[in-house]
Amino acid sequence: MKTRIFSFIALAVALVLAYILVSSIKYAIDEEKRIAKSEQVVIDKLKLIREAEIAYQEVHNRYTNNWDSLENFIEYGQYPITKRTETIIELAYGADSVVVKVDTLDVIPAKEYIFIKKHDVFAADNGTFLRFYVKQGQHIRKGQKIYEMISATTGKKVNQIAKESGTVTKIQSLESNSNLNKGQLLFSMREEKFDPNTDISKLAYIPLTNPPVKFDLFADRIEKNRLMVNVIEVRDTKPVDPTRKEDNEINSRKPLRFGSRTEVTTAGNWE
Repeated sequence: MKTRIFSFIALAVALVLAYILVSSIKYAIDEEKRIAKSEQVVIDKLKLIREAEIAYQEVHNRYTNNWDSLENFIEYGQYPITKRTETIIELAYGADSVVVKVDTLDVIPAKEYIFIKKHDVFAADNGTFLRFYVKQGQHIRKGQKIYEMISATTGKKVNQIAKESGTVTKIQSLESNSNLNKGQLLFSMREEKFDPNTDISKLAYIPLTNPPVKFDLFADRIEKNRLMVNVIEVRDTKPVDPTRKEDNEINSRKPLRFGSRTEVTTAGNWE
């Protein structure tokens, strides 16, 4: 009788321990997923800030360490679309001189430049056009078939695939069996890099922090190899992952950030 009671007790203890073990494992897995999901939101915000700072520097020749200036640039700034051409001129004494010319083709809102990426799709080879697999207004995914042609190089039918995702904005009128020249424009598309409904007035704030906490923003000009260069660092000061510490030797395990205070880079430590 005592043996039977002991067996029941041992079984009950084993079941309780098994439940605790399974619950602990499930909690760890769920917590890992929660952290990964939350960090992705922070990373997306850092990517937006990075794109805005890079555009700001290209216009003003420096980064800004002022959130109001950056937000104002996104909302109301202008970005010039330029074309750079180089001409090599032979000098009388045998040397070459390179003349660089930069033409402004258009000026667009900074927000459009930061949030929207435009792609032009060109014929990959000389040959014969057969058909499009896409139409105007259609959203296409990277890796999707976009048009069919006969390559003049191989003489075979080729299905070309999209190298980028986006929505087709303008498609050229091409008849089946018409000639194609390599580099010929076939259609244009646009891709939203960031959510167009993003509240720019909250750009400085780390997602999911309560009360709201701002990213640490550092931008300056420093001397590097006897040259003055622009540097920037934007850092998450309230990491959702408690194992992310500033004293971690591995950069990817420090709090999420991009850039550096001492190096010319805009790389993120999640990349």
